[in-house]
Amino acid sequence: MGGSVGRVLMMLGVFTSDPDKVSVDSITLFVTLLCACIVIGHLLEENRWMNESISALFIGLGTGIVILLATKGASSRILEFDEELFFIYLLPPIIFNAGFQVKKKQFFRNFMTIMLFGAFGTGISFFIISFGAKEFFETFDMGYFELRDFLAIGAIFSATDSVCTLQVLNQDETPLLYSLVFGEGVVNDATSVVLFNAIQKFDLSDVNSRVLLKFMAISFLYL
Repeated sequence: MGGSVGRVLMMLGVFTSDPDKVSVDSITLFVTLLCACIVIGHLLEENRWMNESISALFIGLGTGIVILLATKGASSRILEFDEELFFIYLLPPIIFNAGFQVKKKQFFRNFMTIMLFGAFGTGISFFIISFGAKEFFETFDMGYFELRDFLAIGAIFSATDSVCTLQVLNQDETPLLYSLVFGEGVVNDATSVVLFNAIQKFDLSDVNSRVLLKFMAISFLYL
């Protein structure tokens, strides 16, 4: 079985050292997996035990394990996470799709409430988690971390996933609650991404009130 998979991967060019061919094969594999996730997710749409997110998770995990075992770790480079690729090419369509699916009338009717939970609430969560992480690491002496690291932890953990909550809600039976949860999830994801990018790009070596104000007013709002 492993030999058969290895031969298939060799035919796909996973073992090749040609960088151009590796790029083409990686993109081909990615598109194939994406199509498989879409088709399987659509087939499991009415299944109460499985959804699109779980099926995509298992497909990606299974593919990664097969590639690592078949190539004995030689092609682990194609499994590396490219942060720039994710933020520039993958994340915008995801957020656009989420915004495109939301019901516009319900969203704008509850716009202030959604922004209050999604933006202001995420900001509160960001500062609480960042401060808590700083106190926790310093109390238990778990190594030295810069302020940027604690803020990055706060930005990452302040992002919430409303998929599980939306799975138990019916849009027709509870339109207001569904709209609030869905809208908050979209705004929360966008706010967390903006915060994380601002933290990575801003100079936090000398923090004072002026730097903090500039961080919030210029970097965050600009991004």
